[in-house]
Amino acid sequence: MTDIVIQKVGPEQIKNFPDALGNLLKRCVDSGASVGFIQPFGHQEARHYWMNTVVPGVERSQILLWVALLKERVVGTVMLQVSMLPNQTHRAEVGKLLVDPDCRRMGIGRRLMHQVEEGALQAGKLLLTLDTRTGDVAEPLYHQLGFRTAGVIPDYCKPPEIGSQTLDATTYMYKRID
Repeated sequence: MTDIVIQKVGPEQIKNFPDALGNLLKRCVDSGASVGFIQPFGHQEARHYWMNTVVPGVERSQILLWVALLKERVVGTVMLQVSMLPNQTHRAEVGKLLVDPDCRRMGIGRRLMHQVEEGALQAGKLLLTLDTRTGDVAEPLYHQLGFRTAGVIPDYCKPPEIGSQTLDATTYMYKRID
């Protein structure tokens, strides 16, 4: 889609985005995305996550962040944790691939993941890792993009729905990009 613009968000711009990113995160969790948060989940909690976890990481160049904009509205995001322990400096971890529920199936997630790969290569990374809820809608996308399953951990996390007593498995994946 030509109206979608993918933009890397640097330290000088990051503080302009927490409200929009908070709205996006809340919408995704409300629609059932398993991205670390459970219901009830409010806008303040979503904004707090971005301000207290992601903003400092971007400012310290530990996290690279991209947003997808549709007419200046944030409709997607993905981040790359590039600051790793000394024996893991060759790899980076993909996180928070989010696409607004109203904008799914438009290729936004795929475009964001391509940006992540480019950014990882520019940062000298050779290996990408990520995890996703087993059976989630994102899992086939990651396979299509060349990620391989490293393994599945049962009972890894709580689902985002209110009052759920079940536990979901997570699939760990990797991709060599050198």
